[in-house]
Amino acid sequence: MPVVRFGSRNKGTYLCYMSTRLVFFYVALFLWSCNPARPKFYPNPAAPGFNASGSDSKAIQLADEVMQAQGGRGAWDALRYLSWDFFGRRTLLWDKFTGNVRIDWKQPKQTVVVNIQTGAGKVWLNEVEQQNPDTLQKYLQIGKNVWINDSYWLVMPFKLKDTGVTLKYLGTSNTEAGATAEVLELTFAGVGVTPDNKYQVWIDQQSKLVTQWAFFERYDDSKPRFTTPWENYQTMSPIPLQLSSERGGGRSLSPIATPTSVPKGIFEQLK
Repeated sequence: MPVVRFGSRNKGTYLCYMSTRLVFFYVALFLWSCNPARPKFYPNPAAPGFNASGSDSKAIQLADEVMQAQGGRGAWDALRYLSWDFFGRRTLLWDKFTGNVRIDWKQPKQTVVVNIQTGAGKVWLNEVEQQNPDTLQKYLQIGKNVWINDSYWLVMPFKLKDTGVTLKYLGTSNTEAGATAEVLELTFAGVGVTPDNKYQVWIDQQSKLVTQWAFFERYDDSKPRFTTPWENYQTMSPIPLQLSSERGGGRSLSPIATPTSVPKGIFEQLK
């Protein structure tokens, strides 16, 4: 599967970015407390390093409309915990506020807990905690790469203005299901495990939700490696984000959950 990194930042830039996110988080809570209806517009600032000057203004506008349709930037920033199943192979639990991720593989039986910012974490193979530094380094990197890949399959619409991304507007085109949609193209620079990747994203003209994407191994490839739908949107609770669970061909990310709390020690202990 393709692996795309959301972008690495130095410590100072990252702390500044997180401070900005916290400001938007509290503004979002204030808006909700004053008015239970979602605001018609919510600022959607780009991540540090987003290529705004190289992106089309129409593409940036469309990315903002997608964010709003998916629930809004306020809802995305307010979300803390997110869990999902990746194609029946493994389950993931992500704490967006701390950067901790827990990944439980079904076969082979292994668990990795890794902080995606620091790279620190724990590894269990066949329920035995690993202590060897080389083993830890290997599996913690695997865990981080898996999170990069698996989370992109779920939350890509919220990452359209991420670090290193350039957006181009390609006009309108039909999806494989025959619906007319607007198409964005994403390329990457200086980020990720595979920065030469390219994506094209189909966006419904009415709902502004992502309905299809195509993955290209290289930015200059003319044909995609695969194209899949984005289907079965559901409104999460208590934060009303719109998340799609089905990618066609039996590829499912369900069940998806956005719990307000998780069991104590879930990121420190195997059980």
